[in-house]
Amino acid sequence: MNPLQSYIGGRFVGTRAGAALASAVDGRTVAFAHADEIDFGEAVDHARRVGVPALLALDFQQRAARLKALARFLMERKEDLYAISAHTGATRADSWIDIEGGAGTLFAYASMGSNELPSGNLIHEGPAMPLGKKGQFSGTHVLVPRRGVAVHINAFNFPVWGALEKFAPTFLAGMPSIVKPATSTSYLTEAMVRLAVESGLLPEGALQLVVGPTGDLLDRVDGRDIVTFTGSADTAARLRVRPNLIAHSVPFNAEADSLNCAVLADDVTPDDVEFDLFVKEVAREMTVKAGQKCTAIRRAIVPRRHLQAVTERLKARLAKVVVGDPSLEGVTMGALASRDQQRDVAERVAQLARGNTVLFGGHDPEAGGFAPRGTGTDQGAFFAPTLLLCERPDMQSAAHDVEAFGPVSTLMPYDEFDEALALAERGRGSLVGTLVTRDPHRAAHAVGRLAALHGRILVLDRDAAGESTGHGSPLPALKHGGPGRAGGGEELGGIRAVKHYLQRAAVQGSPTMLAAVTGEHVKGAAVHESGVHPFRHAFEDLTVGDSLLTHRRTVTDADIVAFGGISGDFFYMHFDEIAAKASPFGKRIAHGYFVLSAAAGLFVSPGEGPVLANYGLDTLRFVKPVGIGDTIRARLTCKRKIDRNKVGADGRGQGVVAWDVEVTNQDGEIVASYDILTLVAKREN
Repeated sequence: MNPLQSYIGGRFVGTRAGAALASAVDGRTVAFAHADEIDFGEAVDHARRVGVPALLALDFQQRAARLKALARFLMERKEDLYAISAHTGATRADSWIDIEGGAGTLFAYASMGSNELPSGNLIHEGPAMPLGKKGQFSGTHVLVPRRGVAVHINAFNFPVWGALEKFAPTFLAGMPSIVKPATSTSYLTEAMVRLAVESGLLPEGALQLVVGPTGDLLDRVDGRDIVTFTGSADTAARLRVRPNLIAHSVPFNAEADSLNCAVLADDVTPDDVEFDLFVKEVAREMTVKAGQKCTAIRRAIVPRRHLQAVTERLKARLAKVVVGDPSLEGVTMGALASRDQQRDVAERVAQLARGNTVLFGGHDPEAGGFAPRGTGTDQGAFFAPTLLLCERPDMQSAAHDVEAFGPVSTLMPYDEFDEALALAERGRGSLVGTLVTRDPHRAAHAVGRLAALHGRILVLDRDAAGESTGHGSPLPALKHGGPGRAGGGEELGGIRAVKHYLQRAAVQGSPTMLAAVTGEHVKGAAVHESGVHPFRHAFEDLTVGDSLLTHRRTVTDADIVAFGGISGDFFYMHFDEIAAKASPFGKRIAHGYFVLSAAAGLFVSPGEGPVLANYGLDTLRFVKPVGIGDTIRARLTCKRKIDRNKVGADGRGQGVVAWDVEVTNQDGEIVASYDILTLVAKREN
């Protein structure tokens, strides 16, 4: 059996067998880590010298396309990963979260990058703001690639998703990654990385893999770099104070295991749908991945008057869980990741049991009395679902301090709803909390408190249940992380995650200079006017700053009456002379949407041409009223171009163009300002 290999400097390294890695199901050796030492100086140098230039040779849009292609490549080969994942003790459903969830995160970031990021490698966080009275000195913010390396240190529980959910935004940001999975399940991460390398989609140096210890890796990073960590709060605390990280102010993002809770609000009764939703959520979070999720529910907080009903229904649901070899039909919960993990959970349960009551499970795997299904499972890392009761959670601290990272949860009764919220806060910072309630007022009251100590809050009722992704499912579009004990970091959260790997800088200068820097027209910057209408240019021939100043149009009473008749908008400010005179405007004014329509009539080039469709309007502001007799005109300027590498049904390429529109009156005052988004065809081949 050849040892696993690290992927360093563009090659797989490691030939000498090191530590044996056992199957969580039957204890057989399924892989060996390698014993070869890694040259981390080479790894960091390769990322900076080769990976950074290779990634920045692509732009945001092109990297998004690569992510999408990689997701497809992995999905086509997912069964290879499922076969390996079985050794981690995961059921098919558990592996789906890890493998297809990881690919799904790649798809999600590919879509977000394609829809939200520019064609280049600089993001303008506008709008630019004038810093002088004459409008010739302005300031704005930009985001650019850090030109460093991201070191991602991951936990054992999600060997694929854990790597890909960090890699996706890092890659999109143009930053090379060095991924270090937990050794115990690194055989699955290594298999995924081999596929990624085989795909040929990743630029050289964009991804490296460390199997085994990190050695002096963290002593080689500097202020350009970022370190992320997922795992225990104790390990996160040790890593974040490494002298080199402090000396160079290296950003350190931690996502630590936390004592997440679910609260059953006191408006819910055993006859309500929400009651069973709560029980189902707790049981699911105890048994999915055998409870080895940093988001799992460790504390179930319930009204004391419903404690017996919750206990009975939860025990009944847990009694139906079949523990054993995930390859066997009917098995619904697999093993913990390793025997070491099994021993750790047993020790933590013993701590929790002191002063509390074991309501279900609690079997010591070393003492017998617990027999998972399957041949050889006595040598596996199985642990029975275990439910405890803390009768006085306000006075006992163990359940608020000790986490058993397995299929373990503790029931905690409360008398008043605010007491429940206080118990939730005793987790001292959590990744996620769930509130099950029927009452929107209770939800509003609770979230106002819970949000201070939780990274994400699920408010669950019968309306949300049909589409809810559940308490323990981080989503690419939403923040994953939490304050305090949960690590104080942020991951995912849509494009926000990409921005974590970019450097923000303020830029000051003339509007024309800012337009050149940002690649985006800035108000007050020089424009380019010619005899050719901007709408007549194909996408490639358009230049940011191409502009048209239209002819004029005087607004009449007939315009207002006609627009009101067409639109059905007879608001008094447009039609009631007396009421309008008494208003702050002192006169009847035109409909704002008439002004937009009239402006379009002024600047649209009606003939067939490259502009295919108007699909959006952003940043609309009606700045000043337009009255009868006012004369308006519009300036249309190419503000931003994004080449999303799309092709229409006719086989002709397309790009997205944002146009800045300013509508002014006879005094040169802006009356309306907005951006129009259009699809524009490229030149015919």
